[in-house]
Amino acid sequence: MHTKLVVIRIRGDLGVRKPVVDTMKMLRLYNKNYAVILDSTPSIVNMLINAKDYITWGELDKEALHLLLEKRARLPGNKQVTDSYVKEKLKISLKEFSDKIFENKAKLSDLPGMRLFFRLKPPVKGFEKGGIKKPFAQGGVLGYRTNKVNDLLKRML
Repeated sequence: MHTKLVVIRIRGDLGVRKPVVDTMKMLRLYNKNYAVILDSTPSIVNMLINAKDYITWGELDKEALHLLLEKRARLPGNKQVTDSYVKEKLKISLKEFSDKIFENKAKLSDLPGMRLFFRLKPPVKGFEKGGIKKPFAQGGVLGYRTNKVNDLLKRML
C-alpha cells in the first residue's frame, strides 16, 4: 500500500529550468501555494526530487486530509465541496470520503467535477526562519519534511 503524500508549491516560475516547469505542470502545481495529494510511487518520488528546489512534501495524515477537503476542495466556478454535494454524488459523507481516500479505496477523481489541486493561503506567521530558498534540513522550507508537512498545511488552510 502506498502512503499519501501532500505536495505544496512554495516558489514561482521565474528563472526555473524548462524540465522543472514541465514536472510541476505534470504534478498539477500550477502556481505558488498550490497543493496536490499523490501516491508515493517511485516515479512520483523521482518527479518530486527533480522539482525539490521549488516544492515541499511529506506524508499526509488523516486529520489534515479531512481539513483540506473540507476547507479547500473546489468545484468549477470556485464552489466549495460540501457534505451534501458528496452525499448526493457518492452516497457517503465527506468524512467517509476522506477516510476512503486515505485508505486507497477511493480517489479524488471519483467525485465528479472536483478540482484535483487545492489553492492554499500563505502560511499563518510565515514560513520557517531559513526562508524559501533553503532545504528543510538546513532550517528552510523546501524539499522532503516527513510528517511535519501537516503542520505547514494546517497553517495554510
